[in-house]
Amino acid sequence: MRVAYISTYPPRECGLATFNEDLVNALSLNPSYDSKKSFVVALNGSEDLNEHDYPNEVKFIIRQQVQQDYIEAADFINNSEVDACIIEHEFGIYGGDSGVFLLSLANRLKKPFVTILHTVLKEPNFMQQTIIKEIALKSSKIVVMSQKALLFLTSIYEVPKSAITLIEHGVPDIEPTLNNQIAQSELFKNKKILFTFGLISRNKGLETVIKALPAIVVNHPDVLYVVLGNTHPGVIKHNGEEYRESLKALAEQLGVSNNIVFINNFVSQAELHQYLTACHLYITPYLNEAQITSGTLSYAVGAGAAVISTPYWHAEELLAENRGQLFDFKDDVQLSKIINELLSNEAKRQTLKQNAFQYGLNLRWPAIGNIYLKTLEGALIRQKTPDKAIPTILDVENMPLLNLSHIALLTDNTGIIQHARFGIANFKEGYCIDDNSRALILMLMLYKQDKSQISLKLMPVYLGFLQYMQTSDGYFRNFLSFNRNYLDEVGSEDSFGRTIWSLGYLICCSPNNSYREFGKELLSHSVTHFKNLKHLRGIANSLIGVCYYLSAHPGDERFVVEADHLAASLIRAFKNCKDEEWHWFEDSLTYDNAILPLSLLHYYE
Repeated sequence: MRVAYISTYPPRECGLATFNEDLVNALSLNPSYDSKKSFVVALNGSEDLNEHDYPNEVKFIIRQQVQQDYIEAADFINNSEVDACIIEHEFGIYGGDSGVFLLSLANRLKKPFVTILHTVLKEPNFMQQTIIKEIALKSSKIVVMSQKALLFLTSIYEVPKSAITLIEHGVPDIEPTLNNQIAQSELFKNKKILFTFGLISRNKGLETVIKALPAIVVNHPDVLYVVLGNTHPGVIKHNGEEYRESLKALAEQLGVSNNIVFINNFVSQAELHQYLTACHLYITPYLNEAQITSGTLSYAVGAGAAVISTPYWHAEELLAENRGQLFDFKDDVQLSKIINELLSNEAKRQTLKQNAFQYGLNLRWPAIGNIYLKTLEGALIRQKTPDKAIPTILDVENMPLLNLSHIALLTDNTGIIQHARFGIANFKEGYCIDDNSRALILMLMLYKQDKSQISLKLMPVYLGFLQYMQTSDGYFRNFLSFNRNYLDEVGSEDSFGRTIWSLGYLICCSPNNSYREFGKELLSHSVTHFKNLKHLRGIANSLIGVCYYLSAHPGDERFVVEADHLAASLIRAFKNCKDEEWHWFEDSLTYDNAILPLSLLHYYE
């Protein structure tokens, strides 16, 4: 069997890269596998082909945001001697909107392929759902790693159950060592070790464990919380070590800085196994349920660790039947009680460890690799019976490339010019806050989609314009002449609302914390004007902005009250205007009509 693997790959530091390397190694243990003619197609996060020093098995590199690379990768695979392919799917590693560029490769492949879904979303947007449906149509088999993922695929994405195979996440085939150097190290010696590992980012919920430490230290002063792992590269790029430093500050504030240590390192599997077997308790304190697969959790169970976790989807399945203990999301009080009990009850802790270890024997990579090999063999058998050509849902290759040249032409160091004649900027008519707000939203969307450096460059221009147009009382002017003279003292309610929309979206989707805080400052200064809005479109635009803000700060009661007030105004207008034959907010259709129901949809969400 000769296989092409399409995924990230070490030395790139990410969970999929490690998984892919483990899968390659597992399949290579089988006598029917041809290592010499199998290869990896690796995904790079930048446009630099030399970003990583890959090993010899990597024969082709795809730059994430270069669509032509996906097309050429498909041709490279088609012209190779491989029998089948494995595509590992995670929305974030592929280019285009929600990773749509992958379809350029999948739709051109002439070899049968199996797709491993590392993420299956419960509430996908239209593009995400369409991409998964397209991949499922073209794949010989879809592999998921949990029952929950299988349920979502059949019920939400309408993928037939017969097209799906459940293969649990593999774990290293390593036995506990008698001479555990980590356990004997000065750091671990005479300590009760709580342990978490993996790439660090805010969704990991490490602050919950730190908040639990004071109540644990009272009963177990020798406890030490060890956090092993580098900060996620994406977090480093945009926010540096802000999260790690905030965790250290929290520990200092709570008086437990001596009971926590950060090891900023990416260790080998053998060394990681020693950490897992040396710790007293392993903790995954993720913040919400939407984690369909966790490689770190699988590794911990495979190593026979006593695991405590929040009840995210994978944890609920993997830790069932007393293979671990669960605590509620963000509940540091409950966590501290569970930890205190397990550190005091050796028999109960050993039972968890033994149950996890026994289950983990079935997850070791040699056994998992054999299941994948059989799945690939089944794909080859099905390939020999040609089906009718499957129509493409999304023809990505025929989509026009996004071109920002006209926007760049209209933008100077003040903002975007509001009008053009024959494609030439009309400086006589100057700038308006409406268009700069729209431009800011567009740049944020572009950066969210493909990390566009052009959008990152233009963002502060439009944001600076918004700040320049804000009055001392927090309202916004609308028009500015080319020579930077204000043309009005008070802008329209429509332009005010669009500005609030852009600021809310910025706070929700900012590429860095500096822009987010800047946006919060402008938005907070303008809140007092919400109650005075009379025109429905100004109200609706403002409501959308407030809803985006609340998606990032759901507990901000001040903005919850403002959202309720704005929504009530729209609902009241609808009830006052509707009758048996007319279901609308006004007695006629004018402009920006869709904004009105859109705002209430945002509010409902």
